[in-house]
Amino acid sequence: MLKLSFLQSMASLDYLSLPEKCFYFCFCFGFLPLSSAELWQFQHSVKADGSLSFLVIGDWGRRGAYNQSQVAFQMGRIGEDLNIDFVASTGDNFYDDGLKSINDLLFQESFTQIYTASSLQKQWYNVLGNHDYRGNVEAQLSPILRMMDSRWLCLRNFVVQTEIADFFFVDTTPFVDKYFLKPNKHTYDWRGIIPRKKYLTKLLRDVELAMRKSAANWKIVVGHHTIRSIGHHADTKELVQHLLPILEANNADMYINGHDHCLQHISSTRSPIQFLTSGGGSKAWKGEIDKRNRNGTRFYYDGQGFMSIQLTEAEARIIFYDVFGRALHNLNLFKQLNSAM
Repeated sequence: MLKLSFLQSMASLDYLSLPEKCFYFCFCFGFLPLSSAELWQFQHSVKADGSLSFLVIGDWGRRGAYNQSQVAFQMGRIGEDLNIDFVASTGDNFYDDGLKSINDLLFQESFTQIYTASSLQKQWYNVLGNHDYRGNVEAQLSPILRMMDSRWLCLRNFVVQTEIADFFFVDTTPFVDKYFLKPNKHTYDWRGIIPRKKYLTKLLRDVELAMRKSAANWKIVVGHHTIRSIGHHADTKELVQHLLPILEANNADMYINGHDHCLQHISSTRSPIQFLTSGGGSKAWKGEIDKRNRNGTRFYYDGQGFMSIQLTEAEARIIFYDVFGRALHNLNLFKQLNSAM
């Protein structure tokens, strides 16, 4: 019945871009490559002055609890000040165990009814986290949710292209061995992932190809799990081994993640990559600091909050905010302009 009503509404989807319409069409007729690591590509316009601004939030969906609502309020205020273009979510969108179905009220109660500020009524680009994989993953990936709230876009892997930056959203949970080998009491929805080796091989190949082809001045990768972190989860060894070399070889400027419920900034000691954690969307882990591997650490805050990024072709300005909207840490990056052909 849901698919029938969705098909009947296809004629009214003029607000969607061509790739999104293709995405909807493929889903309705069973052609959506949910088992594929192929990178869907979307276009996002910059402002008239050529700039781009957005917020980053992670580890949030708790029906407003653990200060989620307070963080959302401050996001709305900062989002208005910066006239943001979109919001990026670093995953763990719905706690504790993802969505049960497309009809799960958790979607409305943790997303639609929480992020109500007018400045946040922009496109949300979402990746999946490990808690999302404990639920019905295909529900969270379903375009039906976008019919319920037009801001929502969640795919396993995709690219957002702009005139000044390309964003590579990567599904990191399937990389982590322990979810397969020692899941404990948890059940993970691995539909579309098995056979795992084939999925990851294709994903890495597609990410490498997309990054190599990108001519954008800024290359920004977004995933759920840490690559570098002094927080509770520390470094994710599987990403250090498999994903980081691709980022380094293709001149990534930033890797943005959640997973650790904190805010942090670590500079790579061997490349220009900045590792930025924005995982303070709700419940935070006070005092969870790994003091053994602090090389490159510029900032760490074990509380709730979020991050803003303002981009021009030549400059990036990153600010971390706490639950009260106070700026905790600033970072400015500079790039040479691409030469005109």
